[in-house]
Amino acid sequence: MTWLIFALMTVCSWGVYGVLLHSGQVAMADPVNGRYKAFLFVGVAYTLTAVIGSAVVLLLNGASWNMPGKGITLSTIAGIAGALGAFGVVLAFAANGTPSVVMSIVFAGAPIVNACVALAMHPPPGGLAALNWPFLLGILLAAAGGFLVSLYKPG
Repeated sequence: MTWLIFALMTVCSWGVYGVLLHSGQVAMADPVNGRYKAFLFVGVAYTLTAVIGSAVVLLLNGASWNMPGKGITLSTIAGIAGALGAFGVVLAFAANGTPSVVMSIVFAGAPIVNACVALAMHPPPGGLAALNWPFLLGILLAAAGGFLVSLYKPG
C-alpha cells in the first residue's frame, strides 16, 4: 500500500505543477521570456531532485553503481520524454493556453497514451482481443473528462 502514498504524492505534485509554473513565469516580470526563465529553474529543480535524491537513496540502500547500457538508454529517453512534455506545457502557455485547460488535456491524454504504449510494449496474453470493456470505457472516459473540463472551465 506504500506505492499508493507515492502515487498520490505524484498526483498532488503534478496537480499543482501547471499553476505554479504559470505563476512563476508571471512572477519573472518578463512577458516575452518569463516562461523560459521559469522553466530554467524547473530544470534546476529536476536536476537537484533527480540527481541528489536518487544518489542519496542509492547510497542508503548500498546499491551497486553498475548500470547496463540498455537501462541507461531507456531511462535517458524517459527523461527526455518527460522534459519534452514539461517544455510542451511551457510552449502551450506561450501560445495562450491557460493552466486549467492545458493541464486538463495533458492529464486526461497522458493516461491514454500510456495505456497504448504499454499495450504495444507489453501486449496482454491473448492480444488486444483480450481487452475488457471496463478498460476501454476508462480510456473513453479519460478523453471525455479532459474534453469536458477544457470546454466548461470556470471563467
